[in-house]
Amino acid sequence: MQTELQSYWDYLRIERQVSPHTLVNYQRQLNAVLKLLAEQDIRQWQQITPNIVRFVLVQSKKAGLKEKSLALRLSALRRFFSYLVQQGKLNVNPATGISAPKAGKHLPKNIDSDQIQRLFANDSKEPIDIRDRAILELMYSSGLRLSELQGLNLNSINTRTREVRVLGKGNKERIVPFGHYASRALQQWLKVRLLFNPKDEALFVSQLGNRISHRSIQKRLETWGIRQGLSSHLNPHKLRHSFATHMLEASSDLRAVQELLGHSNLSTTQIYTHLNFQHLADVYDQAHPRAKRKK
Repeated sequence: MQTELQSYWDYLRIERQVSPHTLVNYQRQLNAVLKLLAEQDIRQWQQITPNIVRFVLVQSKKAGLKEKSLALRLSALRRFFSYLVQQGKLNVNPATGISAPKAGKHLPKNIDSDQIQRLFANDSKEPIDIRDRAILELMYSSGLRLSELQGLNLNSINTRTREVRVLGKGNKERIVPFGHYASRALQQWLKVRLLFNPKDEALFVSQLGNRISHRSIQKRLETWGIRQGLSSHLNPHKLRHSFATHMLEASSDLRAVQELLGHSNLSTTQIYTHLNFQHLADVYDQAHPRAKRKK
């Protein structure tokens, strides 16, 4: 069994040119499967049936694997079996048609309006802080994904019309508005951007002049949140979720929020924008003429 695995690692590394990170993940998952099979005295891949694949998933779950990890393990197994079929070592893929348990949909936490005010209460004139404030303002003002913000170029934004042209998932382009605060922050950043000796047309650059990386944005946001005294960890997704939640609280227009977020399915937007009951109750009390509830 190890011979087929070694051949598969070579195939992934040389022909498929997968990243070292992906290769390590696959190796970890399939080596764990190999151990489970050995405990059942299964020594040949040809012995694997759909029931054995299900058994592997059940045992993995008993061992404490969460739904996301189970899905990854099944995916790694299915791809490996596809390779064995392609090589003529198996007639059929025994993992075809088997589904991993679905992960529960976890709501990201949003930042409340008081903490938003605290987040932006910083008037530092340091160029790097001016850049970071522009990143924060634009992410919160437009609900951009991390990858969308990182991919912006100078010609992606129009500070006159206050619009940003975004390339989202599936290379779908959309135009999203942004507010006065974000516009002002962007204009301040553009005045100092040349101090970073930018090497290309990237809107946001590092201190070395390169397009700022995903990880750098994450670290800068985390540092900013700590410095501003936020009570919870600040990350790009939390800003996006806060944008969605606050927009829905103010407008109740789910379709508009869907468009702004760039979601292809409304159900995805509904996951992001669940409102707590207290807010709904407050809106009801304020809006409905016969909503005066007894205290």
